[in-house]
Amino acid sequence: MLLSVHNVSKSFGEDLLFQEVSFQVAAGDKLAIVGHNGCGKSTLLKILTGEMEADTGEVVLEHDKTMGYLAQYQNDTTSASIYEYALSAREDLLEMEERLRAFESQMSTKSGADLDRLMEQYHSLHHTFELQGGYSFRSEVSGVLKGLGFSEEDFEKNLTQLSGGQKTRASLGRLLMSKPDLLLLDEPINHLDLSSIEWLEGFLSNYNGAVIIVAHDRYFLDKVVSRVVDFYQKRTIVYKGNYSQFVRQREERMLTLAREYEKQQKEIEHQEAVIEKLRQFNREKSIKRAESRRKMLDKIQRMDRPTEEKHEMTLTLEPVVQSGKDVLDIQGLSKAYGQQKLFSNVNIHMTRGEHVALIGDNGTGKTTIFKILNGLVPADAGVITLGANVTVGYYDQEQQLLDEDKTLFDEMQDAYPNLDNTRVRNVLAAFLFTEEDVFKRIRDLSGGERGRISLAKLMLSGANLLILDEPTNHLDMESKEILENALNHYEGTLFYVSHDRYFVNQTADRILELTADGLYEYLGDYDYYLRKKEERLARMAETPVADAKTAIETGADATEGKLDWEEQKRLAAAKRKKENEQKRIEEAIEAAEDALAQIDAEFSDPEVATNSAKLNELSAKRGEIQTQLDGLYEQWELLAEDDI
Repeated sequence: MLLSVHNVSKSFGEDLLFQEVSFQVAAGDKLAIVGHNGCGKSTLLKILTGEMEADTGEVVLEHDKTMGYLAQYQNDTTSASIYEYALSAREDLLEMEERLRAFESQMSTKSGADLDRLMEQYHSLHHTFELQGGYSFRSEVSGVLKGLGFSEEDFEKNLTQLSGGQKTRASLGRLLMSKPDLLLLDEPINHLDLSSIEWLEGFLSNYNGAVIIVAHDRYFLDKVVSRVVDFYQKRTIVYKGNYSQFVRQREERMLTLAREYEKQQKEIEHQEAVIEKLRQFNREKSIKRAESRRKMLDKIQRMDRPTEEKHEMTLTLEPVVQSGKDVLDIQGLSKAYGQQKLFSNVNIHMTRGEHVALIGDNGTGKTTIFKILNGLVPADAGVITLGANVTVGYYDQEQQLLDEDKTLFDEMQDAYPNLDNTRVRNVLAAFLFTEEDVFKRIRDLSGGERGRISLAKLMLSGANLLILDEPTNHLDMESKEILENALNHYEGTLFYVSHDRYFVNQTADRILELTADGLYEYLGDYDYYLRKKEERLARMAETPVADAKTAIETGADATEGKLDWEEQKRLAAAKRKKENEQKRIEEAIEAAEDALAQIDAEFSDPEVATNSAKLNELSAKRGEIQTQLDGLYEQWELLAEDDI
């Protein structure tokens, strides 16, 4: 067994974080550690690395095996370049390379037996060097750094010049190059774009060593892991399968536990009643039997009531007024910084009720588009038109719209002066800010807390067009699910940027991909986008360069390529028509079911029961409504099966 974790517990003062955590990791295993924010995931990783001591229990790494750890935040102060930093992970090969060069320089000065001994040492070292990848590790370094989103121009940048996110990517690159037997990764994809995340998925899936991951990206976990360690009631439970399989198993387990708990409670209640009855008989035999039953009952290992550990915020998004049919129109939008062009001639049209995700690699200008839409950055060219009665709610991933010097209470009250103190406190409590938390200053909040206060302000805005820039950043999985549910029930229009592919899959009905070549549209969720993009790229690979260029410029293959607004409008109109028809039928079904319920209630009336004429009338009416209802069910099923 590569790693054994047995009965590990950790407290901070009197606050128990977790207890009796146990699991094992075999060579090649891919594990995820999941749980709500604050349950101790990062602390557990630090205990596994030895950076932090456990209160009880033991962690045993197999003899002669190596472990590598990526923390969420990096504090390496080295002045090396990105490339040199990653290359230093293979110090063993660099040293061998130096020794080989030294041997080569000595060969010209040796002869006879001395040369023979030197040649023997040289060939032995050369063989080891070759076996361990001595002739490929430099190209591997380049491949890893490019996979993580660095360009060749970035390779020579000094680490001291990098942002926190870039330092994390550089540290991840160095760690991957070191190829330990066990990789421990704490939020490894926080600073990666979609292409880099997909590259890392492939790298980790094919990695020969074992991997333990803490991450909030459910799509990523689905692709990489085969076991999940779940924190539950300060302990851990291990599930086989990826994240989606874990969710299903956990739900089944909770149902089973709930049934077992109820069964045990009924048995305890029954035994208590029997014991009480035996005592009431007040005879020696019955009292002894009661005492015997009491002893047996006291020996039962009583189950705790199974409860989902939900620290749930309460999020409801409702537009105050309905917008017009056309919500947002962008024509010819362009932006550059100096000689660096971000995007040009971007055209986007959105209608009421659409849920549109804007995706693309870092640096393509997604956040800049949102800042232009909200008047925070000027465009170089283009026209932006908001439709009738459109009100905008903006979620800024950088939280620049929050006042660092204000308390949470003041931030909410100043944004919505009509709210009284009680209402402000109730809203903050709905987002898990209670008691003295409301007087925390914005500057002292964590990333997750900043996200929650921004969502609280967004909820009160009543906007009918939500523009959200990376809304799931810093949210734990439960909070993401709550946000997904709120957005899926939101009746306004949604336009957002997100790297969370699971989130996009759950909430988008249209995807816009911003690339260096322009804007491409896909009428579906993220899985649909992946399929259609692969088909488009395959077709382009088969097309001569000149023809491909012409196709791009003329808008050929526009349904999955450059925007063909007429086709998209037709499909969107058909989709809306289908949805409206479904809604009409659902309302008719509800009305028919209410009518049947009313008739059934009349049947139970004693006066009607003795009135044969009335009974015949009600029976005939019921038959007609039932026939109508059966037809409505058939219509609804046909619409549900129709894939527009």
